[in-house]
Parts: sequence; structure tokens; C-alpha cells
Amino acid sequence: MMAAREVAIVAFAQSPSVRREWARDDVELLLPVIQDALSQAGVRKEEIGFTASGSSDFVTGLPFSFVLALDAVGACPAIEETHVEMDGAWALYEACVRLSLGDVDTALVYAFGRSSLGEPRDVLGMQLDPYYVAPLAPDAISLAALQARALLDSGRATERALAEVAARSRRNARSNPNAQLSGDMVPETLLEAPYFIAPLRRHDCPPISDGAVAMVLAVGDKARAASSRPAWIRGVDHRIEPHGLGMRDLTRSPSTALAAANAGVAQGKVDVAELHAPFTHQELILREALGLDGDVDINPSGGALAANPLMSAGLIRIGEAALRIMNGSAHRAVAHATSGPCLQQNLVCVLEADS
Repeated sequence: MMAAREVAIVAFAQSPSVRREWARDDVELLLPVIQDALSQAGVRKEEIGFTASGSSDFVTGLPFSFVLALDAVGACPAIEETHVEMDGAWALYEACVRLSLGDVDTALVYAFGRSSLGEPRDVLGMQLDPYYVAPLAPDAISLAALQARALLDSGRATERALAEVAARSRRNARSNPNAQLSGDMVPETLLEAPYFIAPLRRHDCPPISDGAVAMVLAVGDKARAASSRPAWIRGVDHRIEPHGLGMRDLTRSPSTALAAANAGVAQGKVDVAELHAPFTHQELILREALGLDGDVDINPSGGALAANPLMSAGLIRIGEAALRIMNGSAHRAVAHATSGPCLQQNLVCVLEADS
């Protein structure tokens, strides 16, 4: 989708990702993040025209948890609000559509996820086909390992390439105060670790994280008034692949490639890419689908391998890419979010500074 009106991200805030956030409930986790985003944009909550959120009751283990979380926005004044039962990146897409209609000029987008309250490996298995696959009870990491094995067997990747992704992600995360995992490791050391679920080692898999994220979107002159360097959303698109795992080539991501084409990734030089790749081999698949060469700075935040709050990690990727536009370290960036097993559904967003 190319927006009919100029839409930009003007503020981005997130909580530090942690293994367990048990001292605060969802509202207490979200409230400071939303207040920080509104403060950065210099707007009051009553000036927000549209509010969109992303979360999952399955992850939280609580029915209608998104309704309870609305207390973080406040009960007064009344707001126009929507919610997606998935990553907040798709809430951002809905906010972009609404801003394009022309009746509102600002939007608040937020997401939260507390994976520590359950067993994410098993919870994510509930997304599977309920007749042929779900009864076999494969967990999320086993399915990712199946995908990694297929990629290695195709000859387009090696275990060392996976270790290089992990080492770079941990190294990049050292400069990210909100990352959960960081460190200075070399691929040779990582390859000495035992398999977790072959061919994946623990460093090939994401951590279990709790966290929240919020951002403010604005159009045209509203965006220029809220930020000296807005991150303009030049294109955003999302596509989905068949539900049946056997109907897909798991070593490729045609939905990402199609979303990238529709969002206009190839229409200019890409400085930074924030890819929602919870597993090391998935970054290799996504880089190929997006056509990113070796000059692109991939996941300078550390990515989902450094912090992976479910339902928030995709929106965080968009925020991290926008942050680098807003702070002047990049002129053009690509952000990606995924949902479903083995990269089933993918969203691509192209962000640019003013020319």
C-alpha cells in the first residue's frame, strides 16, 4: 500500500525486554511506554485521532486482555480504537489505512506481550492446521528446526552462516539498552555448543521475553511539527502463504518478496534493515527474499534473537528502523514483521527521511 496522504512515525518508545515481568501487570507495563511516546511527539492523548493495538489472549493466558490493557490509554475522553489479535505491526498497517482516509491526522499504535506467563513453544502450536498437523503437537522450535534442516539440505546455507547471524546479533545488541541478550562471541565458539533441536542450537533461537512498545503516527504538517526528522512510511504491504506446511517451500519466502515489491523496497538504496527473524536461518531466507546485499546494516538493534516479546517484536522492528531515520543515522530503511509458523505471513515497511 502506498499511502494517499503522507504518513510518518514521529515517536517510538519501548520497555526493556526481560525474561519475566511479574512485578507489573499489562497496564503497568504499557503505561510508561505510551506516555513516553506521547511526550516525544508533544501531543496529548485527547489529540490522538485513532488508536490501534496488537496482542494475543493466547500468549497472555487471559481472555479479553486487550480490553483490560486499554486502561493504559485511559477511559476519558472516549477514543476510536481497534485491536488485532497478532503482532502490533499489523495494528500499524491498520492505522496507516485509517490515516489515509483523511478524517484523522494522528494515531497511537501499541503492542505488548508477556510470553513468560505460559509456554510459548506450545501456545504457538495452536496456530497450526487443526485437522492434520496440530494433533501431532509439534512445537514452534521443532517446526523452525524442520525449516532450518530444509534450508541446509538445499545447499544455500551452512551451520557456520547461522552462527555468524547469531554472533552479529548478540554483538549489535550490546549498544541496545532494551535488549535482553548481548555479548561478544565468535562463530567458532558458537558452533561448539550442543544442538538444542537439531540443527538448531540455543543461540539460533529467540529468548522468551516480556515487553511493550508504542509509537505515534502523524500526517503531513502534523508530522513535521511533532518531529524535526519524521520517518515517512513510503510503502507498507503484507502477504500470507498457505496454512498447510506441506504446500510451501519452507526454504523461501515468496510472501515477503511480493510484499517487498509492493512496498517499493527496490526503488532505492537501503541503509538499514530490521528483520523480524526469530531464528538465525530465517534471517538468511528473508535477506534473499528482500534482495538485500552485503552493504545493508542488518538488525543493528540485535533483532528478535536479542529480545523477542511476542506480539511486539515485529512492531519493535519498525520502531527501530524509524529510530535510525529520526536520529539521522540512516536515510532509507526497511522493516519486516512476521506471524505464523515458519514465516507464513509477512509485512514489509519502507521508511525514508525527507529528501
